[in-house]
Amino acid sequence: MNTPPSPPGVERTDGSAVRIGALVPLTRPGWVEAGRHLLAGLELGVREVNDTGGIAGRPLELVVRDTAADPRRAAAAVDEVAGLGVAALAGEYHSVVARAAAARADALSLPFLCSSAVLDALTEQPTEWVARLAPAQSHGWKIYADFLLGAGHSRIAVAAQPSVYWASGTRVLRDHLAPRGGAVIELDMGALTPTAVCDELVGHRATALLLLVGHPEPAVPIVRAVRRDPRLAEVMIGAPAGQPEFAGWATSLGDDGTAIPFLRYLPERLGPLGTRVGTALRERLAEAPSFVAFEGYDTVAVLADVLRSHGADRARIAESWPRVTVEGTRGRIRFSRTPDISVWQWAWAPVQVVDRDPAEPERFRILHTG
Repeated sequence: MNTPPSPPGVERTDGSAVRIGALVPLTRPGWVEAGRHLLAGLELGVREVNDTGGIAGRPLELVVRDTAADPRRAAAAVDEVAGLGVAALAGEYHSVVARAAAARADALSLPFLCSSAVLDALTEQPTEWVARLAPAQSHGWKIYADFLLGAGHSRIAVAAQPSVYWASGTRVLRDHLAPRGGAVIELDMGALTPTAVCDELVGHRATALLLLVGHPEPAVPIVRAVRRDPRLAEVMIGAPAGQPEFAGWATSLGDDGTAIPFLRYLPERLGPLGTRVGTALRERLAEAPSFVAFEGYDTVAVLADVLRSHGADRARIAESWPRVTVEGTRGRIRFSRTPDISVWQWAWAPVQVVDRDPAEPERFRILHTG
């Protein structure tokens, strides 16, 4: 059962349901494709919970709010759903938005299971109220940096837009690469055109360009410019944040969008649960599910287990994070305290570096695992 985004005054008031607030980017400038996959996973999880008896005989219900990649909108949504009596909060894809939601959930003593956002500093101070499924950025991006070094890239340019998330990623890469002989060259996309990026790559003798920018703008024109510049035929383009994961990337770029390595959070082979859920997600989405869809499903699997074991009391839910042990689609999920991470963290979901195969763009090649 799902409550779609609704204007004030059009809320369901079925007191028998156990309600979970769900934050999802469903409109621009949010990454709508990611939001659609995240919501599909959340909804499938809720449907399966309800098909197997719900929560002690009570139906589970999502109260969905569109964040549109806006931190202030997300914080307001947390206030709203908290007032509607949700037992917990779930979801969100954009890291900066999730950080705003986590801060508000912490202030309201509302349990928040963050599905997809990876920014290490999800809250300013350690909190008992927030847990996360996605690997922290420092973990995944270090694996990506190791892939770069293993592929022979030591002079790496990053085309970056202003953002806490992109700045954090740049710092992770630099701190990991510098002691190993690598150099990171920052290109400010607030000041450079795609053509100017090509000139900078030549001038700095970079062998790899990482896209720390939004999609489709300016990622698509940057890729096209680099692919068409004969001086840069040997330059690898990378996208650690995962832009090529979604079908919209392939639609926008065609063959130019292949052979661009990115991070995704899936095992090399799914087990029986992951395979079954993947089939159901494909039917729901009418396309191959991304790792984000699996994160959504796993979020509900964890919350349903907690609700069945500890009830819908918010304090008891938050107290249960360190005792969670749930079989998810990508492995057994447990939360722990991880150095320099302020929330309860699954350490770790499986991490891959993959790209789209130039010979078959719908097929992903696994290049590196961590």
